[in-house]
Amino acid sequence: MIFQNDDSIMEKNLSRERVFDGIILHIDHVTNELPNGKAAKREIAVHVGASAVLPIDGEGNIYLVRQFRAPIDQILLEIPAGKLDSVDEDRLLAAKRELKEETGLEAENWLHLTDTFTTPGFSNERISLYLARELHQSDACPDEDEFLNLVKLPFKEALDMVLRGEIRDAKTQIAICMASHLI
Repeated sequence: MIFQNDDSIMEKNLSRERVFDGIILHIDHVTNELPNGKAAKREIAVHVGASAVLPIDGEGNIYLVRQFRAPIDQILLEIPAGKLDSVDEDRLLAAKRELKEETGLEAENWLHLTDTFTTPGFSNERISLYLARELHQSDACPDEDEFLNLVKLPFKEALDMVLRGEIRDAKTQIAICMASHLI
């Protein structure tokens, strides 16, 4: 793959101002100088980051969670995931924490699949995706505001659901597709 010189499309930051501090997001207003010399305003949702995990057992089943998502007013089928406690938190440790909290599962074998930017048009959120194997059950301990239903599916069925558009959560789609050559 050949890329052209990206200098011709790069923007230069002129100023940045925090305009909102929320529970999950902070909003910054940014002014950038465009490649043509003009200034452009940008609004950026600043997120601490997250980790997510696709757990697969020895029989080829994966474990997903169904949970209500207020921004879209729907219940989604997703891999276990959660935000980092701080920008410095180890992403693998966060994935291990979220797997145990949401499913009660722990894993002996971990593989980093990728990091993905969820919505780079307006947010800097980066989610680290992991594959977890050699599972064993312990006690789930979801956060007090977290209500989940655990779903066990054969991997092939979940992949088919992604390809049919029945699993619509992006991090889950990415993790399942990336793991498909490993299963």
